Amino acid sequence: MELIIEQIVVYSVVIVFCLVVVILYLRSQKMKSNIVEEKIAQAKIDGLYEPVSLHPVVDFGSCIATGACIQACPEKDILGIRNGKATTINASHCIGHGACFHACPTEAISLHIGTEKRGVELPHVSQEFETNIHGIYIAGELGGMGLIKNAVEQGKQAVENIAKSLKSSRQSAEYDLIVVGAGPAGISATLTAKKHDLKCLTLEQDTLGGTVFTFPRSKIVMTSAMDLPLHGKVKLFETSKTELLGLWQTVLKNNNITIRENSKIESIERVDGFFRVGTKSGEHFNTRAVLLAIGRRGTPRKLNVPGEDLEKVAYRLLEPEDIQGKNIIVVGGGDSAVESALLLAANNKVILSYRGETFGRIKPRNGVSVREAVEKGILDLRFNTNLTSITKEEVVIRVGSDGESTTIKNDLTYIFAGGELPTQFLEKVGINITKKFGEAILKH
Repeated sequence: MELIIEQIVVYSVVIVFCLVVVILYLRSQKMKSNIVEEKIAQAKIDGLYEPVSLHPVVDFGSCIATGACIQACPEKDILGIRNGKATTINASHCIGHGACFHACPTEAISLHIGTEKRGVELPHVSQEFETNIHGIYIAGELGGMGLIKNAVEQGKQAVENIAKSLKSSRQSAEYDLIVVGAGPAGISATLTAKKHDLKCLTLEQDTLGGTVFTFPRSKIVMTSAMDLPLHGKVKLFETSKTELLGLWQTVLKNNNITIRENSKIESIERVDGFFRVGTKSGEHFNTRAVLLAIGRRGTPRKLNVPGEDLEKVAYRLLEPEDIQGKNIIVVGGGDSAVESALLLAANNKVILSYRGETFGRIKPRNGVSVREAVEKGILDLRFNTNLTSITKEEVVIRVGSDGESTTIKNDLTYIFAGGELPTQFLEKVGINITKKFGEAILKH
C-alpha cells in the first residue's frame, strides 16, 4: 500500500510539474504573441505594415513556428510569431534577400511581389528573359528577383539565351552584348558572356556591386550557395557586403574583365538593325543585344548645385554608427531624409533642410520623433530652405527662393531628393510594363 501511495505521489508531482511547465510555456508564448500584436499595430500606424516590393508570404497550414525564418532574417522585426504561426510585421522594410525562404524547414514561405491593394510595376519578359523588344533582355532585381543567388542564376541564363540567339545572326557590331548594371545579375551575365567569347561591355551608373553596395557593411546579403560563372560554386552561406564585393572583384580580375563604373545609360535606340546605347557623358556604343540588370530603386535625383560632385556629398546613408563629431546637413523632406537625420543626430551636429513649409508625406512616427529631437535641441530643423552651393568646408543655404543666404560649416552633405524610377527609362525605350498584385515570384 505504501508503495502505491508513493507511486501516486510521484506521478502526481510529475504531472503537476509537467502542467506547470506547459502553463508557463503557453503563457510565455502568449506574451510573445501579444508583443508581436503590438508591433504589428504600431507598424500599421507608422505605415510599415504593407510591403512595397518583394516580401515573404506564410502558408499557415504548413508553418510549425520553428522561428528559423526569424533567426535567418538579417533585418529587424520583419517577421514574428503570432498565435503559433509566423507572420510579417514591418513588411515594408523587407529587402527581398530570401533568407527566410531558404531557412524554413517546412517550405511554408513563398516570396511575392506586390499585394492585392498595392501593385508593383514590372517589365514583361519571356521565359528566355527577353522583353517585347527583340534583342533587349532583363534579369535580376528589375524583373522582380532581388535574391542574390537567383539574380546570379538569371544573369547567367539570360546570356545563355542571348548567345544562342546571336549564333543565328551573321551581323556584326562594335559589341555583341552590352550589360547595363554591375550588381549580382550583371556580374554573372558579364562572366557568362566571357565564357561564350562574346564581345561584351558592362556599364554601371555607380560602382561595382549595384544595390548590394548600398547595404550596410555588416549586412548578411547571401545565405545560400550560388554558382558563379567561370568560378564555380560559392559556399559563403553567411557573408558580408565587403566579402562578396571582394569575391566579385577577384573573379573579374582573374578573367581580365573591367567594369565601366559611373556610366549612366540615358538612351537605347535601334539603328540600322543594331542597338545604339547612349550614356549621360555623351558616349555611344553599338551592340547586337542589351541586357538590363539594373535595380528597381531608381537613380538618386540630384540638386544640380555647385560642388555637388564633391566626395563629401552622398545620396544614401551607410554605417551611421561610424560617423561621429561631424557637421552634417541632410536635405529632403521624406522618410529617408528624416530617418537619416535622426540617426546621425545622436553623435553629430545635424541640420535638416527642407524646401517645404512642413512635412507632408512622412510616417506619423517619424513626425513625432523629429519634433522631439528638435525640442530637445538634438536636431536643427530648417523649413523653407534650399541648398544652393557646396564647398569642401562649407555649404550655403537660402531661405525661400530669393531670401537671405547663410554659410554654414560642413563636413558631410546628404541629399534625399527622391529618384528617377527605372520604369520611366523602360517606357522611353519602349518596353512594356505590367502591374503585379501579390503574384508569387518564388515558391517551393
